[in-house]
Amino acid sequence: MSEDPRSARALYDVSAGAWARNEPSSVSDFTARPAVIDMCRPFAGARVLDLGCGEGYCARILKRSGAGEVLGIDVSSAMIQAAVREERRAPSGINYEHGDASDLAGIAKDSFDIVLAMFLFNYLTSAATATCMKEIARVLRPGGRFVFAVPHPALAFMREPAPPFFFEVTSRNYFETRDLRFAGKIWKRDGTALEVQLVHKTLEDYFSALRSAGFTRLPIVRELHVTPEILAVDPPFFGPLVGAPLHLAVAAELV
Repeated sequence: MSEDPRSARALYDVSAGAWARNEPSSVSDFTARPAVIDMCRPFAGARVLDLGCGEGYCARILKRSGAGEVLGIDVSSAMIQAAVREERRAPSGINYEHGDASDLAGIAKDSFDIVLAMFLFNYLTSAATATCMKEIARVLRPGGRFVFAVPHPALAFMREPAPPFFFEVTSRNYFETRDLRFAGKIWKRDGTALEVQLVHKTLEDYFSALRSAGFTRLPIVRELHVTPEILAVDPPFFGPLVGAPLHLAVAAELV
C-alpha cells in the first residue's frame, strides 16, 4: 500500500533538502528553537535524545553547546540522510537513526538525561502523543527532563492564512477539530515557504498525555512569540506575527 501523501514521513521525505541549514532561517528558528534549547539547560555532558530531529539542526546546537552523547531519531529517511551527510561533512559525534518516535523499544529504560521533541507532536494524534510520551518516560532516567514545543494550540484559530506562518483550519471550532490534520506554511527569511502540518490538540490533550505518562510534577510552560529583540532582526518579516501566540514550549521532569 502506498503511503498517505499527507503523512509527516511523506512530507519530509520530499522537502528534506529545503530544511537543511546551519544558521537560523525560518520563523521558528528565531521564535522557538533558541528558547526551547535554553529550556534544556543545564545539559553539559548530558545524554540527549532528540526525537523528530529532522536534519539535525537542534542536535548540532546541543552538541556544540556541550551536550554529551546525542542521538537523533526521525521518521523521515530523507531527513536522516541529510543529517548524516552533515555529520560526515563536519563530524561532531552525533548518532542518527531512522525510526518511529512512538516506538522506542530498541532503547533501554532510563537511558537519557534529556529528551527533546521539537515540533513532533503536531504531527501525531492524541492517542499517538500519549503513547509517545509514555515511551519518553520509560527511556528518561529518574530526575531527567523532557522538553517539547508545538505550535500554540490557539494559533491556527487566531490567524488568517497569510505569511509568514499559518495553518489553514477548516473550522473555527477549537474543540471539535481535535485530531484533524491541517496543512500550513512557515516562511524563511529568503522568501521561500516550507510545508508544515498540524494535527490539532487542545492544551488539555497535551497535559493529560503528560500526566498519564507519569510527568506529575508541575512543568515549566512558555508561550513563545515575537519579542522586540526578534522583531528588530527583520521588522517587515516578523511584523505580521507580533502579538500572536506562536508556540507552546513545555519542560517537564520525571520524578
